[in-house]
This record gives sequence, C-alpha cells and structure tokens, in this order.
Amino acid sequence: MNHAQIWRAIDALAVRRGLSASGLARAAGLDPTTFNKSKRQAPDGKPRWPSTESLSRALNATDTSWDEFAALLAGREGAGRAIPIVGMARAGADGFFDENGFPVGAAETVHFPDLGEDRVYALEIAGDSMEPMYRAGDIVIVQPGAPVRRGDRVVVRTRSGEVMAKVLGRKNDQSVELISINPAHAPRQLPATDVEWIARVLWASQ
Repeated sequence: MNHAQIWRAIDALAVRRGLSASGLARAAGLDPTTFNKSKRQAPDGKPRWPSTESLSRALNATDTSWDEFAALLAGREGAGRAIPIVGMARAGADGFFDENGFPVGAAETVHFPDLGEDRVYALEIAGDSMEPMYRAGDIVIVQPGAPVRRGDRVVVRTRSGEVMAKVLGRKNDQSVELISINPAHAPRQLPATDVEWIARVLWASQ
C-alpha cells in the first residue's frame, strides 16, 4: 500500500457511493476539505496520509467494511471497471485527447460501476459555473461521441484548449450555445468551428 493507492481507494469509495471527495467527508462528519486533493500533500511537498479515524468514519458513513476497502486498495471491486480520470486543467493540454474526445494520456484511473458503455471516462469538475448542479471536485462520467441534443449536460473542448461543463443550448452548423446553471455566468455563443468536441455527461456525483 502506497500513498497514491490509498487516495485512489478513497476516491473510488466516494464515486462508488455517488459522492465527491468533499461529499464523502461531509457524510463522515468531517471537515469538507479532509479528502480534497489539496490536502494530500504538505506545503513542503511531502505526502500527507489520511488518519485512521477519518478512514474509519468514511467507511462507517458509506457502510463499507475494511475488507471492501482493501479490495478498492488492490483495484478490485465487486462489479464495474477502472476508467480513466482526468482533471479539467489537464484536459486542456494539447495532445491529451484523441480526435473523438477520449483521453489518451490519462495515467490515473478510478473504479466505477459498469454503465454498459465502453468509451467513458471520469472528469473532475473545476470552477463554479455549474453550481449548484456541479461543484468543484465533483466527478462526472463522460461519453465522447454520444449523440447530444438541446438540454443535455455536456463537456465541451474548444480548439484553443478550453474545457468546460455546461448545458447544451441551441446548436446548428454555424454556432453552439452553452448555458451555465449558475446565473452569475452568462450563456456563451461559440462559432461551431471553434468547438473541437462535445461529450455527453452520463452521470455525476451529487
């Protein structure tokens, strides 16, 4: 068991219960930032490990045994499979996605119940434009290449490398309208030629 494995197992435990890392902490009665990625390294760069108390409370809150958590540590889960997980900042990097919008450079994975779709991946939300539907740190499961229609929740990447989670508005050959749930963010109208790909959101932690 190493530092990366235990934090991946905590992330998998959260997703297994339909929670973000902060949602898992709240369910366990802990400070919401306890399991956040910012808490996984000390200011001097040294690895920071979760306490046994915080782990025990998270397992109790999710009705998970230590044996089940050990299976997550080992990358095993009763049903489901490992899928790539990426952050939105990494998703903006050139060459990170293939032409269909599937990540080709993701080194990290998260175990997730099988949704019956082969080409899916997990994306960690950043920013506040989709609050309160999605908050920073929430996980969405994305399916590149799936048909999209007005009103769908989508992840969009522009040709300039911007990646965003939005609600799809009007879409035609000339333009694409992207709507934020948060009223502080106005809808965006992009020329269709500026959009590299649009991927449908299949599932999101709440």
